[in-house]
Amino acid sequence: MGTKSKLAEEIKIQVGDKEIIISEDTLNILREYVRTQMTLEELAEKLGLDSWEEAYELLKKIPAWLLWTPPTLSKIRRRK
Repeated sequence: MGTKSKLAEEIKIQVGDKEIIISEDTLNILREYVRTQMTLEELAEKLGLDSWEEAYELLKKIPAWLLWTPPTLSKIRRRK
């Protein structure tokens, strides 16, 4: 996933023995997942996870509001 954009505060989620840092790039992929018919296998591949099970565990642990907050709103909040 190329360069990692920073959020206002760093969010880390533990999935198995991995710690996943939620960057803006990661959030964009997760938002694409919830708004399209992307499979868990495709999500795991885009995020560099080992399996769809890890992608599923990540989705269970991430706060839903993060996925549904428009990216521009989070950028505006950071400027204040």
